[in-house]
Amino acid sequence: MSSILTNLAAQSALRSMRGIETAQDRNQARITTGLKVASGKDNAAYFAISETLKGDSGMNKALKESLTLTRNAISVGRLATQSILEMTGELGEKLMLAQSQYDMDPDFDGTTIQADIDAILKRISGTVAQASFNGTSFVDGHGNQHWDSTDGLATGLNPDTSRWTSSRDYDIRADQDDAGYDPALDPDVVQVAVGVSRKGGDIEVSSLPIKKADLLSIEEELQWLDVTKDFQLDKVAIKGGKVFRAGDDRIAFYIDLVEQARGMLIEEAASLGQAEKSIERQQSFLTELTDIQDAGVGRLVDADMEEEAARMQALQVQQQLASQSLSIANQAPQNILSLFR
Repeated sequence: MSSILTNLAAQSALRSMRGIETAQDRNQARITTGLKVASGKDNAAYFAISETLKGDSGMNKALKESLTLTRNAISVGRLATQSILEMTGELGEKLMLAQSQYDMDPDFDGTTIQADIDAILKRISGTVAQASFNGTSFVDGHGNQHWDSTDGLATGLNPDTSRWTSSRDYDIRADQDDAGYDPALDPDVVQVAVGVSRKGGDIEVSSLPIKKADLLSIEEELQWLDVTKDFQLDKVAIKGGKVFRAGDDRIAFYIDLVEQARGMLIEEAASLGQAEKSIERQQSFLTELTDIQDAGVGRLVDADMEEEAARMQALQVQQQLASQSLSIANQAPQNILSLFR
């Protein structure tokens, strides 16, 4: 049946053309944005997953950047520790020189050697003061180093104990619980965030404990080195709150003191070096992890440009055919006029 009021063929062709135009708009949006899932209406599941992965990737990238500041601060602390270690080597040389001079001449006053020692000690103090990066220092521990004296010299320093400690010492028992030492209670342990993990709907932050070096107490104890003859004017001499009795071999004690300081500095430098290496490896891991996360997001939401280009060509052909079909369908009512001639 032919009708001049209802053209079913034209309606069908028009629906096809509208569908093709809608597909072209969607295809053009994918080509323009490079995304096949740009919003929740495109694919709700993929959109939710991709947004979660983007958030995780962003947090890991931020952590990686923040770790750069921490790594630099640790690197500065390690450099300062190694520099002071070299300076304590110089102190040992000066003390050995003083010892040999006193052995040859009991009246040697040691003033010249002490001037060199004082200059080295000033350099040590300056190095400790400058060992920070962006206001963060990893060498300002609270005195967790315990100094031990040997060769009977401890009784000369402290008659009540065979051990003496820095005035910066804190009570190690405050860092212990029933199970023993707890790093979480140690004021010198810095918990550095190194990663995030998602478990269900919860975010967990993993951290790396890094122990600060205690260069301040080392600096403090070295400051009272004195090889001048007038150091012992009486039977008992006091310097820096320490008691030293006449007749004790103080130069030998100083040498032992410097060797203890060197041992501590070696341990501190090694500890900071290990922490710096751990952070570098964590940054490398975070770089690879964010690359994988970004690639996963891309596989979910990125448009396949080759496929979209081929689809565009096909849609253009379909549009031309739909346009011709609509033109043909619109000409059908004209044929009715021949029936009335």
